[in-house]
Amino acid sequence: MATDTTTHRDVQDYYGKVLATKADLQTTACCPTEAMPAHLKPLLANIEDEIHERFYGCGSPIPDGLEGCTVLDLGCGTGRDVYLAAQLVGESGRVIGLDMTAEQLAVARKYEEAHQSRFGFARSNVDFRQGYMEDLAGAGIEPGSVDVVISNCVLNLAPDKERVFAEIMRALKPGGEVYFADVFADRRLPQWMKTDPVLVGECLGGAMYTEDFRRMLAKLGVADYRIVASSPILPQNDALEAKIGNARFLSMTVRFFKLDVEDRCEDYGEVAWYKGTLPHAPHRFVLDDHHTFVTGKPMTICSNTADMLGATRFAPHFRIEGDRETHYGLFDCGPEPAAGDDPSGACC
Repeated sequence: MATDTTTHRDVQDYYGKVLATKADLQTTACCPTEAMPAHLKPLLANIEDEIHERFYGCGSPIPDGLEGCTVLDLGCGTGRDVYLAAQLVGESGRVIGLDMTAEQLAVARKYEEAHQSRFGFARSNVDFRQGYMEDLAGAGIEPGSVDVVISNCVLNLAPDKERVFAEIMRALKPGGEVYFADVFADRRLPQWMKTDPVLVGECLGGAMYTEDFRRMLAKLGVADYRIVASSPILPQNDALEAKIGNARFLSMTVRFFKLDVEDRCEDYGEVAWYKGTLPHAPHRFVLDDHHTFVTGKPMTICSNTADMLGATRFAPHFRIEGDRETHYGLFDCGPEPAAGDDPSGACC
């Protein structure tokens, strides 16, 4: 536990004292505004400049269909994604922002009333709490109380990732979703990299090896997760490049659900139609990098995908036909078709 405490203290110092703004970061991990979905960009204009300046995320982990949801942002920092999500969940929803760094939370809380007024809400729908991702219960997060957990380039900073994800699964409602952007490595990193203050602070030292991430989720009962987007992370100076050597890092946006699904894509002849009814997605819905559902066009899907669409908050937006009476073997996975091709049979 001493190592955990040291890691927490190093991260608090780096994000509370070393970094004044995101311009001080030494990699390309932070997500540029232009990479954000178009419907979110106008919402950014409603958020205070100081919050933007001290935003250190590496993606855009704001999923569709959040109206009325309870959303938990892990490692919320100054609250940029909290205030983005707050505009999407509406007054009937709620966004909880959790962070362990007092300096970051002070900035987030400073603008709570201003944002409430700017959003036109009669009451604030955000709640900032100081605490640790490894102990959501200690932060007052009740079991089965959260619809969606988001996080933006923060889970890599946790010294005990398995405990974090176990806490996430405890907090999620059945059918709830985890949707996060974070840094992953193409190999297991040596111990000195995991404890180097600069590498940890830059979100590289704690990067999860992709295969160990898969194994950890399987151990926690998550048999199928999906990659939504990915991009390489590059060092911005020679000293950092020399430190990381041959290791390669990716920023990936990942989603999975609290569902009882299988560890392989199984074919039961099920077909899905997207109704085009999700706000901001009238023409298509992107589940992951291999599933783009075009409005009104049928797509054959595996049983796991059927559950991700039909047993979650997305159910009202899809028509799914088929049952589990007849099994046809493994689902015929393949790369997503090029534009204009028939998208049926896309890989899970």
